[in-house]
Amino acid sequence: MRVSRSTIRLVLFYALALALAAFALEWLQYQYFLKSYPVEIYIVIIAVAFTAMGLWVGNRLSTRQAKGPFERNDAALKSLGISARELEVLEALAAGQSNKEIARLLGISPNTVKTHIAHLFAKLQVNGRIRAIDEARSLRLIP
Repeated sequence: MRVSRSTIRLVLFYALALALAAFALEWLQYQYFLKSYPVEIYIVIIAVAFTAMGLWVGNRLSTRQAKGPFERNDAALKSLGISARELEVLEALAAGQSNKEIARLLGISPNTVKTHIAHLFAKLQVNGRIRAIDEARSLRLIP
């Protein structure tokens, strides 16, 4: 069955006319709706919409925590050349302990702890404790 061009034009014309009529009715209803409520209501609606959108976007963009038990990345440990003692120092750093506390915990001198930390900074290519911890976590060296 073949449809003529004039029929298609007629259908498109009526579709466009119907769409314009629907738009006009919606616009008139919108104008009435705008005048029937105070401006503060619209401000609250817009604020709630933007808050919801911000929460949704933040949730979508934020990093997810890995599920399941922690599995250390031994390949990264070997490639970086991090020793077992340096890993112990790194875990103590992540626990928030000071150099003296780490020294007491591991039975070494505070100067040795400083040396291990300096080696960790060089191997992880960072310049601070927090950055070292973040880098180690991103490489899955520590939980």
